[in-house]
Amino acid sequence: MEHPEHERLSFDQAVEYVCASGKAAFAAVPVFGDDDETAEGARLFVIEGDGSGGHRVRFMAGPFFSAALAANELLAHDEMPARVRELQFMRTSFSEEWLSDQIQVLIGRLLRAAGMAAPGMPDYGTTPGRQAAPEVAFPIARIGRVPRP
Repeated sequence: MEHPEHERLSFDQAVEYVCASGKAAFAAVPVFGDDDETAEGARLFVIEGDGSGGHRVRFMAGPFFSAALAANELLAHDEMPARVRELQFMRTSFSEEWLSDQIQVLIGRLLRAAGMAAPGMPDYGTTPGRQAAPEVAFPIARIGRVPRP
């Protein structure tokens, strides 16, 4: 079955697409601050080809406008959390070279590669920014935490 280029894919459809095409698919989930209104960062799941007709799922997370990542790891297919399987993915392409980018730059690259970049979306890749020291890491405990009243 052919899918329109910008149609969202279930996890299983995205895996099938990646294995058949050798390209990638991704889903991004915002991480909200204490006010539950301002996105402070994102969790990003990229399904990519493994070079032998299979796939792997990369999980990245971090705050916006910082070079510090809270996570950059490969998830085992048989240990995939149910919440990841419930996400909707978009077709794109992906390069491991992009992993050195800030999370909002990486999302912008994935959107452009998918042909989905909004005309008014800032190009964070060309704006000057400050970088965290290499030893700085965003505390993973903040990713997806529920604020307390």
